[in-house]
Amino acid sequence: MAEGTQEQVLEVARRAKQAAAELAPAPRRLKDAALHAIADALIARTPELLKANESDVTRAREADTPDAMIDRLSLSEERVAAIAEAVRHVAALPDPVGESVRGNTLPNGLELRQVRVPLGVVGIIYEGRPNVTVDAAALTLKSGNAVLLRGSSSAYDSNAALVGLMRDALAPTGVPADAVQLVPGTSRESVRHLMRARGLVDVLIPRGGATLINTVVEHSTVPVIETGVGNCSVYVDAAADLDMAVDILINAKTQRPSVCNAAETVLVHSGIAGAFLPRALEALRAAGVTVHGDARVQAYGADVVAATDADYGTEYLSLDISAAVVDSLEEAVTHIRRYGSGHTEAIVTTSQQAAKRFVALVDSAAVMVNASTRFTDGEEFGFGAEIGISTQKLHARGPMGLPELTSTKYVVVGEGHLRL
Repeated sequence: MAEGTQEQVLEVARRAKQAAAELAPAPRRLKDAALHAIADALIARTPELLKANESDVTRAREADTPDAMIDRLSLSEERVAAIAEAVRHVAALPDPVGESVRGNTLPNGLELRQVRVPLGVVGIIYEGRPNVTVDAAALTLKSGNAVLLRGSSSAYDSNAALVGLMRDALAPTGVPADAVQLVPGTSRESVRHLMRARGLVDVLIPRGGATLINTVVEHSTVPVIETGVGNCSVYVDAAADLDMAVDILINAKTQRPSVCNAAETVLVHSGIAGAFLPRALEALRAAGVTVHGDARVQAYGADVVAATDADYGTEYLSLDISAAVVDSLEEAVTHIRRYGSGHTEAIVTTSQQAAKRFVALVDSAAVMVNASTRFTDGEEFGFGAEIGISTQKLHARGPMGLPELTSTKYVVVGEGHLRL
């Protein structure tokens, strides 16, 4: 695998810049046809993709990679089919480019419109999740952008096969193949070159763990849309329906524990701890979850591991969860503010007052009321495959769909107007 020199990285960026200029004015029908061609190719060439992925998974197992990471890395016939279906879903979504955000006629007669336009060249730096390769390409193409994909070395063979397939599919459609490119190299140097390609790359979006995200945010000269880790919490209020609370907790933690919207902490109001915790601990135990709890949680289960301060700030991405008993909703919010990552928090309660209070006080990208944290997802929100979940507060926040991959420009139409 090539190291990816500065000139190699800049060359793909230059080609992406040209492709972005060609793609920006493309009509929806052209972009949708290209997306359907990609989806068809994914299905037709599934065996080839699985073979490439198998080599990545084999290397990962030999390197004693954690099971959660291997799960993210792995493709199957069913997962490829789901990826293809997600691409078709994106094709069916409205095209954001050219959409009027606002507009009016000024007192001097000038007609003013603010319209959506592509960002340009979007660089995606991400860890071992091959599905991101296709999701990112589909969303950037639909929104009129070119994409530079820099996945982790652990998924290099899978990503190379996927990008090659997509470029082949684009060739006969009229959409420039250089709108989808893999950044050369597997070393950190190629990432550094991409982060310094200001003027060629318009925005970077990092997806992955805290170390990756912080590195990009701190060292990039290219503007960054920050996605965050998912240290998500479920708060079981004093007025919770206990059956609902157990079901939501188990779903949020175990439905797919290796993803960023899985619950990593459960906070239980002391008023219902005696009724809820024995049931919850039994259900978690049956699901194979290790609970890291404070002294009050430990009182309800001999197998509860004593929680450290670090446990509450950990994104486990595994069958582990931290737990604490709190004496009020406000104490739960204080805990979330101290340890949470601003991704997703949930409250389980039958009290409308408690729900409104929790929603008002919790400052996260998504707040769930009587629903699993697992719903924080672009596809679940109806946006199609997401480019990431932003935990920052500028430009985009939460699941990033097509509109979040656009900027705007003002179009002003006059009749010989002159400023006096």
